[in-house]
Amino acid sequence: MEIHNVREILLVRDSDITESHFSNAKLLESRFDDVNLHKSIFTDVDLSEATFTNVNLTNASIKESNITGMKINEVLVSDLIRAYQSRPK
Repeated sequence: MEIHNVREILLVRDSDITESHFSNAKLLESRFDDVNLHKSIFTDVDLSEATFTNVNLTNASIKESNITGMKINEVLVSDLIRAYQSRPK
């Protein structure tokens, strides 16, 4: 019997992975809890339904990635983007 596309959901806890680079990766439904991702780069990454809780994303970059359903501290990233775009200038 062949099994294709089976993977475990990534769970990262209490880690310092500063300046990490994620490229062309499937991180859907992954969890990052109490993680330092300072200056990390996500390019062409599937982050749908991923959850980031108590994570340092200072100077992090997310480009060309699927962020559908992605949450930071239980808030949808799409809501954060909408609030940012509608702020008074």
